[in-house]
Amino acid sequence: IVTVHRMRAPGLTWFRLPLFVWAQYATSLVMILGTPVVAITLVLVMAERTLGLPVFDPTLGGDPVLFQHLFWFYSHPAVYIMILPAMGVISEIVQAFSRKNIFGYSFIAFSSLAIAVIGFLVWGHHLFIAGQSVYAGLIFSFISFLVAIPSAIKTFNWTATIYKGSISFESPMLYAFGFIGLFTIGGLTGLFLSAMGLDIHMHDTYFVVAHFHYIMVGGAIMAFLGGLHFWWPKITGRLYAEGWAKVAAVMVFLGFNLTFFPQFLAGYLGMPRRYHEYPPEFQVLNVLSSAGASILGVGYLLPMFYLAWSLRYGKPAGANPWGASGLEWETTSPPPTENFAVTPTVTESPYNY
Repeated sequence: IVTVHRMRAPGLTWFRLPLFVWAQYATSLVMILGTPVVAITLVLVMAERTLGLPVFDPTLGGDPVLFQHLFWFYSHPAVYIMILPAMGVISEIVQAFSRKNIFGYSFIAFSSLAIAVIGFLVWGHHLFIAGQSVYAGLIFSFISFLVAIPSAIKTFNWTATIYKGSISFESPMLYAFGFIGLFTIGGLTGLFLSAMGLDIHMHDTYFVVAHFHYIMVGGAIMAFLGGLHFWWPKITGRLYAEGWAKVAAVMVFLGFNLTFFPQFLAGYLGMPRRYHEYPPEFQVLNVLSSAGASILGVGYLLPMFYLAWSLRYGKPAGANPWGASGLEWETTSPPPTENFAVTPTVTESPYNY
């Protein structure tokens, strides 16, 4: 936070910052506000266990639902700690491989801050069946629908950036396409779980597992892999085997959907989480999931091989192999220790094509 405020390059105003930096800034706010709460909760658990203080244990006069409130006050924003940087990565990749200035820069920037703020107000949707009042549930349900708006803004703006762009289908862009599709499904199914009536039916079923993984794997991990492939030439100075990278991207996308989409169906039909055994009618869906996980595993292993291969045998990348804009592409690959020989002066937007 202090670095973003105090150490920007000359001419790098707030609205010339890369959107990845805006995303990291929003993430840092969530971390600094949310993490102390879970730390204090752990201290309270320790005090209860060692000193016998009545905090959460009902046999001592404590309240177990209080633990849930404190836990989820941190743990729901923790999801945004993982997805906000991913959104920043996708903003960088989409404009680079569409050869277009990002559509609605300020909307994407402020939507990151909106997610960070509203994300602290929705924790109660995890407690719909924990005994909280219907009125509290009603408010948390409404705000949970509200937090979908800034995420939708980003998704529509990425789509508008891609529209009529000069698109090149390198592997980082394939991961970005995968992210947009899978994150959209994850977000829409989150609205199902934000509705109290549906959540009571689907709480602690495999529907929740599928929704969570469409956000965290289909979203965060797809963006991580996209960012890794995007900045790998800059980090290492070497190019990887692009053909293998595309194969891995497609395998991850197909394997992921085969793994987790059947879990939506199983969950909606009533298959609970955390059971070692399930009725025979769920057999086909579980076999599909297992088959998909095998494909997904191979898709994850492939980059380990071709990225390691590239460190020794990859072609030299040059300063800017993608023809992207932004400060990091103005220096050598890999960058020198101090990044730049002379402090750069910024005179234009980060996505000026």
